[in-house]
Amino acid sequence: MGIITVLWEKWIEFKRDFYKITLAAMITPVMYLVIFGIGVQTSSHGEPYLNYLIPGIVAISTMTGSFGAITQNMSVQRLYEKALDQVMISPTPLWQFILGQIIGGSLRGMYSAVIIMLLVTPIHTGLTFGPMAWFVMFLNGTVFATIGLTLSFLAKTYADAPKYNAYIIVPMSFLCNTFFSVEQMPNGFRQVVALLPLSQASGMIRALSHGEGIGISGIIILLVYIVVFSSMSVGFIYKKKNL
Repeated sequence: MGIITVLWEKWIEFKRDFYKITLAAMITPVMYLVIFGIGVQTSSHGEPYLNYLIPGIVAISTMTGSFGAITQNMSVQRLYEKALDQVMISPTPLWQFILGQIIGGSLRGMYSAVIIMLLVTPIHTGLTFGPMAWFVMFLNGTVFATIGLTLSFLAKTYADAPKYNAYIIVPMSFLCNTFFSVEQMPNGFRQVVALLPLSQASGMIRALSHGEGIGISGIIILLVYIVVFSSMSVGFIYKKKNL
């Protein structure tokens, strides 16, 4: 019941800010498509660069949609509205509250992916996004929802949320197998970047959209991120409850 309550809150918030959320999900990807995809006439891996770029933008959108849906709102609710304190004294199981937040953030990321799909529909690239690709998108959104939730618990001021975006989301957006392959990076740095969740998600979504198979290792890496950051979120909230 607690999960449904949290998701209902997210749904009300989504309906209230529908146009703002939709516009925010469109602007940056459109800029990427215009500047890098259309403005830069080039090819990658023997095919039009757009075919390489679009899966990367899809991965970025699920990341930013999920992360943004959680980090700022939870920081405000925890630090200023004291909503987290009210949840902790309510009969709602805390794990259900956390799971509801993560699922809600993941669904916001999926909505961002849907927006991208609609935007690129007129572009005949031959890319196909089947059920497995959507599953990877959901996993990617879940990873960044859990990261966003953990960071929102660690935030000491409202200003910390934009800092997290600048320190984590922006660098990964440009480095993690989105606009260019990690194989082009220097040895050592390449291996580190390749292990980041967005690198794994971008690579798997790109392979699947081209009709290729993927290994289980990428899925396992994303699941490890989910387990680690979910555990950190649970640990934080239960520790705070027991103070």
